[in-house]
Amino acid sequence: MACRSQVLRTLRGLSISVAVLLLAATVLIILYGVVMRYLLGGSPIWMDELSRFLIIASVMFALGAVWVEGGHMRVSLLERVLPGFWARCLVVYQWLLTLVLSGGAAWLSYRYAQSTTMFSTLGLGISRSIPLMTLPIGFSLLFVQTLCYGPHPLRNELEEAAS
Repeated sequence: MACRSQVLRTLRGLSISVAVLLLAATVLIILYGVVMRYLLGGSPIWMDELSRFLIIASVMFALGAVWVEGGHMRVSLLERVLPGFWARCLVVYQWLLTLVLSGGAAWLSYRYAQSTTMFSTLGLGISRSIPLMTLPIGFSLLFVQTLCYGPHPLRNELEEAAS
């Protein structure tokens, strides 16, 4: 249990850190584009595409940590209102569903990213598979973090304050 908890903490820290760095890079690139638009009358053609790819990548890297923390993707209202047995069944169902969907999405998005290697992006001129690889990476992180978290209900604010 302690090993799983340590892996979960480490993965969470790494994925959130990478997501923050990608988001900061996005802000800098957009600011650069705005300055260039006003100084030179036009922004670089690659700016829009790169900022779009970085935003998607930051969301995908943060996906698993947000799920484990009970962020916007998981609502725990029913877990707290249902009687014990049914609440436990709901938690296990949510956990299994998240594992199946994230594992399937990781596999399918990996296959799709590999099928686009011969195509290049318009603005950056790189293989489309490079930015698309953030999808299987993000879904794999969600899968691993969900697996490590286990079928447990979300901790509420009182439990977090006590620990």
